[in-house]
Amino acid sequence: MNLAEQVHRAGVMGAGGAGFPTHGKLSGRAEIVIANGAECEPLLHKDAAIMKNHAAALVRGVQRAMEAVGASEVVIAFKAERVRAVEAVQAACRGTAIRMHLLGDYYPAGDEYDLVYTVTGRLIPSRGIPLNVGVLVSNVEAFVNVAAAADGRPVTHKTLTIASAVRNPVTLRVPIGTPYRDCIAAAEGLLTDEPVLVIGGLMMGQVTDDLDTPVTKTATGVVILPRSHPVIRRKLMPDNLRARIGRSACDQCRYCAEYCPRYLLGYAVEPHQVMRTLAFTASGAELLSRWAALCCACGLCTLYACPEELYPKEACDEARAYLRRAGIPWTGSTRVRPHPMRERRRVPIRSLIRRLHVTEFDRPAPLRDVTLSPARLTLPLRQSAGAPCIPRVRTGQRAHAGQVIGLPPEGTLGAQLHAPVHATVRTVTDQEILPEP
Repeated sequence: MNLAEQVHRAGVMGAGGAGFPTHGKLSGRAEIVIANGAECEPLLHKDAAIMKNHAAALVRGVQRAMEAVGASEVVIAFKAERVRAVEAVQAACRGTAIRMHLLGDYYPAGDEYDLVYTVTGRLIPSRGIPLNVGVLVSNVEAFVNVAAAADGRPVTHKTLTIASAVRNPVTLRVPIGTPYRDCIAAAEGLLTDEPVLVIGGLMMGQVTDDLDTPVTKTATGVVILPRSHPVIRRKLMPDNLRARIGRSACDQCRYCAEYCPRYLLGYAVEPHQVMRTLAFTASGAELLSRWAALCCACGLCTLYACPEELYPKEACDEARAYLRRAGIPWTGSTRVRPHPMRERRRVPIRSLIRRLHVTEFDRPAPLRDVTLSPARLTLPLRQSAGAPCIPRVRTGQRAHAGQVIGLPPEGTLGAQLHAPVHATVRTVTDQEILPEP
């Protein structure tokens, strides 16, 4: 059995972002393998904790990936300020050909397009993927999971940071499906009576006030803030109100474009032009929406750049959705040339933290060896890019830890789902499996 098959059977997928199944990447060929440890979301520390505590497994994973895709170079890219992680990875790489690339502390250093250009000087084509330029990129946690898969161990647990309005910010390794409520309890409880969770980080995360939302394979962490916090108020604003404010207040200053990391790389992304679509009711939306097609949804335009505190990122989200609904393909220029001011327009994480009004919450969140035994688990059948899993268990069945309980349909892209603990299946629906330990 080759590595891609082992990784497929283990259910390995991207450990953040869209969650692309890793076996798909390992089935191709690449010249360079990059382990992405940039971790640029403010207040999150899980990648640094993994590199510090599991550097040897990371090195094994990238070496196996290198062999599988026929690469001649391996790079582990992460921020120089993660001193303990740097020391651990340096020690683990000693005697190997693996190269470390130390990044500055800026946002969004972990964006694949930005990272590939920074590390290799190669520009991914518009609407392309790293493999188009001979590069395989995956998160450092995914490579640790690749090493485990090579040893026959599936993905059953997730490492994530619990940050902000909790008594003791912490990074934990928990069974997949654990309610965030249990993770918060491990952080010694909340510091607010009206908590709102931003799952995945303040810039690109999803907002919910449901503490029983389950941890999934793509979870990187959760930032918890009071409902009254300025960032939460902005994220909870209704879409129609955002659009109405933008239609009346946007003065086309271009700050949203001038700070956009994709624009600075030379891609055709100009959020200020997309903002004009808010004023169109009959025509023009199709033309101007195209300026959002290559947006990476990093959120800098909305949460950092706009002096009016408008919502260009959300306008781009809607424009991309419109293009998908209308079936309008990308037909713009494929020529990419980085902006001469790109390096000087990096957004330091410290500046971003101040802009987000979370300086008081900028505290360490060390990895703690805490064993959580949640009374209830919830396992969504769609946790990766591609097709959702089909249940392979039934109500009342006893499943053992590591057992396959969900499989993607034959011939489709997806990641297998395994029982994180010994459990009895309480309920099976077309959306999720709910086991009870």
